Amino acid sequence: MEITRSWREQKIMLKQRFLILNDSDFEFDEGERESMLNKLAKKLKKTREELKLVFAELQTY
Repeated sequence: MEITRSWREQKIMLKQRFLILNDSDFEFDEGERESMLNKLAKKLKKTREELKLVFAELQTY
């Protein structure tokens, strides 16, 4: 997957698409990115694979 959008842009787009998300859902410390992604998947009731597809879709806008 080619990443064409910044993390900031992706967070904004995700918060617009999924209104239950807020800034604190995207906070993570160095080396804890995977943990944050797992929490996002759980909150959105998606598998990690489904979440990966959501992120890929963001690159097409």
